[in-house]
Amino acid sequence: MGKWKKLDKMDLADGLDEDVYEERLTQLQYQLLRIQQWLAHTHGRVIIAIEGWDAAGKGGLIKRLTEQLDPRPLHVWQIAAPTPEEQGRHYLYRFWQKLPAPGEIAIFDRTWYGRVLVERVEKYAPKEAWRRAYDEINHFERMLTDDGVRLVKLLLHISAKAQRKRIIDRMEAPEKRFKVTEDDFRNIAKRDAYIEAFDDMLERTDTDNAPWTVIATDSKKRARIEGIETIASALGKGADLTPPALDPKVVAAAKDMWGWDPAAAPRSNAKDTNKE
Repeated sequence: MGKWKKLDKMDLADGLDEDVYEERLTQLQYQLLRIQQWLAHTHGRVIIAIEGWDAAGKGGLIKRLTEQLDPRPLHVWQIAAPTPEEQGRHYLYRFWQKLPAPGEIAIFDRTWYGRVLVERVEKYAPKEAWRRAYDEINHFERMLTDDGVRLVKLLLHISAKAQRKRIIDRMEAPEKRFKVTEDDFRNIAKRDAYIEAFDDMLERTDTDNAPWTVIATDSKKRARIEGIETIASALGKGADLTPPALDPKVVAAAKDMWGWDPAAAPRSNAKDTNKE
């Protein structure tokens, strides 16, 4: 408690050189692929929870985060308003349905924190309900991490000036206009209320087992690198990323069928192989 700067007082990071960005992104994406393979082998479960402002770069981060991963054990959940059926249940119900199975990674583009953000600001939830939600969310996340789930929480923050520019750029680009809705302007008009809600969220739900990382996103490239670095660091703790040895039975089968000798096989470039 008390460790967070107010978001409107947060330092904004400088940009990143294009060559440095591309080199570091490639390294991180390969590292994440190895972590994903380790998770599949060890039946690990991962949740990556991403919150943030409209136009803060959630989609761009998720794209770079996932583009080199195996899509089969990977789920990206884009969270919108609850359906009428979901509204009749506890607000955490729909998230329970999306928790990862062993070996899977679940990425949430917006999360259960909507209860203390949009539902609070827009008064969709009564005051006593969203106030109670801080403890409910902490207990929910504690159950997940106690059960072995690796949970990473990112809040993407953008200045009002950069947000305005990005939304105007989207409206002026025909292929991006679909991203802008009237709701964006309603949310922007309530920026002060959302700042207060974000600040309270950080203070009340930053825990030892499920800490928050806040990333300044005025520089898209730097934000993507910092976001993926945070995720790779958290997921890679304790991971043995050494490629596993071939099963001797597999080697024997290949030798019997094709006469393949692993000792005589040329060493392949693992990075090139994984791009196929």
